[in-house]
Amino acid sequence: MPDLILASTSQYRRQLLARLSVPFRTVPPTVDEGAIQALFDATSAAELAEHLAIAKAVSVARLEPEATILGSDQVCVCEDRIFNKPGTAAAAAEQLAFLAGKAHRLITAICVWREGATLRHRDVTTLKMLPLSANQIACYVAADKPLDCAGSYRLEARGIGLFESIQSSDHTAITGLPLLAVAGLLRQVGWTIPEGKLEF
Repeated sequence: MPDLILASTSQYRRQLLARLSVPFRTVPPTVDEGAIQALFDATSAAELAEHLAIAKAVSVARLEPEATILGSDQVCVCEDRIFNKPGTAAAAAEQLAFLAGKAHRLITAICVWREGATLRHRDVTTLKMLPLSANQIACYVAADKPLDCAGSYRLEARGIGLFESIQSSDHTAITGLPLLAVAGLLRQVGWTIPEGKLEF
């Protein structure tokens, strides 16, 4: 098989893909995410996530045309607002204050590029956050430091305690890469996922 390349700099996606026990390497995509996001609003968040995933895969495919490329992106949306990575503790607290007591969607899109063709998948998780006080939010942000997470929480860590309910067909999508769909798409383009080695 040709190389499998993950078009991402995310440590979370790298750790998730490693669970499929297939050899891969990572190449940073060259995508102006801000320029792409400016073309979409909250009503088209799913299209935004997919467009970003495709753009990431294609940007790496230009450099590695013989490889199989996996691109992924995630969009957090609540009401009429899209949430990006907060970057600072103050921005994280503001995001959590907005999401507290509400349901929001986490849309994860993937794209597998192979020989000029793309296979795509979208995963939508609906999360209902508990009402939170300003003190609870401040304590959580200080503890988990979710500054690189859209929505400002880490479900794989203390962030799970912020939620009343989570509806998802694949919990790995929440962290950034829906492994059930990834495995299925890779099989479609000829990869063998070693049976008995999946670490779900």
